[in-house]
Amino acid sequence: MAQAQENEIIEQIELGLELYQEQDYGGAITELEFAINDLRKLVSGRIASTFPEAPEGWTASEAESESASGAGAAAMMGGGGTTLQRQYRQEGGNASLEASLMIDNPMIQAMAGILNNPAMMAAQPNTERVRIGRESAMVKWESDRARAEVTLLLDGRILMQVKGQNLESQDVAVDLLKAWDIDAVREQAAR
Repeated sequence: MAQAQENEIIEQIELGLELYQEQDYGGAITELEFAINDLRKLVSGRIASTFPEAPEGWTASEAESESASGAGAAAMMGGGGTTLQRQYRQEGGNASLEASLMIDNPMIQAMAGILNNPAMMAAQPNTERVRIGRESAMVKWESDRARAEVTLLLDGRILMQVKGQNLESQDVAVDLLKAWDIDAVREQAAR
């Protein structure tokens, strides 16, 4: 399937070039925009494959791209880049987790100020730093609400996050982020 998708992208680019050379600029733009959209879908599919499997006693949905449900709305809200998410549900319980991944989204820079500054991180209520490999993540645990949020910034442009509700502790959210293949995320998100 990926090969067929890649062939279609090549055909769209070649047709876009042909239309451009014929000075059909509107047609060229349309074909190239279709190629770009299909290329984004291809990249999103590869990035989606990096999401961790469900922990024991949990189920997971397929990873989904937010841009598939409305790139126009995301752009209007200052979004952009690639955003993917995957839902996890506890079997026989009401706990849930949402793993999300944002790449090259302008909102990442707002989070970077907190995540890259130990004093700013320490000033956040109910938060602590946790190591994930050689990286530093921020964990926010609200025991009174049984909610956890674990956030990791990679290379200043990739934001990985796990949010959980109705949890007994922050551990399942931290463990899910630790199970994520950071090297694969970097490889698939390479520019």
